[in-house]
Amino acid sequence: MPWALWRIVTRRTAPRCVFIDLGAGSGLDLQAWAENKFGPVANCPNGDWEAILVEANPIFAETLNGVAQKFAGKVQVNASRAAYMCEAKTAFYINTNEQQLKKASSVSAGFQEASVLGTQLSKVEVDTMNVNRLLTEHTIPGDWVMMKMDVEGAEFDIIPCMAESPAGSLVDRLYVEQHDPGWGLEGATPAAMQTALTGLRTRGVDIPAFSPV
Repeated sequence: MPWALWRIVTRRTAPRCVFIDLGAGSGLDLQAWAENKFGPVANCPNGDWEAILVEANPIFAETLNGVAQKFAGKVQVNASRAAYMCEAKTAFYINTNEQQLKKASSVSAGFQEASVLGTQLSKVEVDTMNVNRLLTEHTIPGDWVMMKMDVEGAEFDIIPCMAESPAGSLVDRLYVEQHDPGWGLEGATPAAMQTALTGLRTRGVDIPAFSPV
């Protein structure tokens, strides 16, 4: 769907901080955000913030909902949905080993074949969430938006798409963990990723090399 046709969900006009966690896992980064480890939340516009959590691995759904309850009215959980560049259904490969969960899920069959965990992964079907649409419908230009992206290879599909979309300019700070480019589904190269990141930086997106937590 063209971005111009997306329905604007938010009716608010007062800006705030918006923390978007793509690959939220068990919600540890949300707790770090609330504890000021990414910066003082009291400095948010109007002293207000909200968080949007996206996590495709269904094993984390109950945990994420529990974490969200600690911050009543501030957190939207999108469980069993994979952050991506478009909306569809896709196979998602997960590991049910509790000691390895954080590093054990991806939309890529290449991730499965890499045997990086030394164990067989399970395959489930999940809905994908268009990151550009998420930004367009849930943030306003006056917000201060921080996005954390840890999506096991899908960043090679999402970031180039963000760099081509007006929605990319809505992000103020982006933490992205890069994985094997072969885990992307669209064939983006490391050079294409760097070009996309450079393009986002020129549009004012702060992209630090490392996350503070």
